[in-house]
Amino acid sequence: MTSSLTSIIDVISYILIAFVSVSLVVSCIMIGIITHISVMERTKEIGILRALGASKQNISQVFNAETIIIGFCAGLIGVGTSLLLTIPINALIHRLLDISAMSAFLPPVSAVILVALSIIVTVMGGLYPAKIASTKDPVIALRTE
Repeated sequence: MTSSLTSIIDVISYILIAFVSVSLVVSCIMIGIITHISVMERTKEIGILRALGASKQNISQVFNAETIIIGFCAGLIGVGTSLLLTIPINALIHRLLDISAMSAFLPPVSAVILVALSIIVTVMGGLYPAKIASTKDPVIALRTE
């Protein structure tokens, strides 16, 4: 009985890991699209920065810094939401099961890992658009409207 329950829990865990993996890939692609749109809308700004003496690496750093900030904020929002949701979940567990010893919680180490993972995924999604932004010709970028 215990071994069959363990195998069922393992299968459910693998299915959940697969869903999370797919959502991370989709998130990375969406962040890349959003950063690419940001690059396209800010072409004139890129041209001005390059005309003022910013190097290609500086332009790339601007967009990479933005993706890091977005990833950090998204990670904090996700961890904060998880922490807030543990309050009603614990109340529900205690009321339905009458077990006060069992509680849902998010360990601090896991919270830090989740924020770091969020930053890594956003940086991975923003690397290619940042590279595109850094290779734009400043003269052509200044001519765009």
